[in-house]
Amino acid sequence: MSKSYEKWHELKARVDEADASGVYFGEREIWWCYLGANIGQEQDGKGPDFTRPVLIFKKFNRNLCWAIPLSTKTRTGSFYFPLLATSNIMRTALLPQMKLVDSKRLKMKIDSISPQEYAFIKEKVTAFTR
Repeated sequence: MSKSYEKWHELKARVDEADASGVYFGEREIWWCYLGANIGQEQDGKGPDFTRPVLIFKKFNRNLCWAIPLSTKTRTGSFYFPLLATSNIMRTALLPQMKLVDSKRLKMKIDSISPQEYAFIKEKVTAFTR
């Protein structure tokens, strides 16, 4: 499979130059995120914008957060956890793919999860990192 690294790098430069001062995000929110074209088993963004839904797991400041990539495909195993979004869409959290994300990568808020779902995923992330 051939990846479009050139197209991603062009878009990445535009994303980096964009003004992110109007991007307000919080924990428990699900956003479209410019994840890009990555290496090997790293989770890629999809489509012409190289985006993928992510869960904002931990907000560090107004510009940085830990984001967990999400999939609508059901996956099994100790590193994948189902989450029910408030829109009743079931998503799978891909814990090994959690990454530090700058707010410039956040394109659009699309959903959120309940405080109960967030407590569940927090517990899973804590257990995963031990």
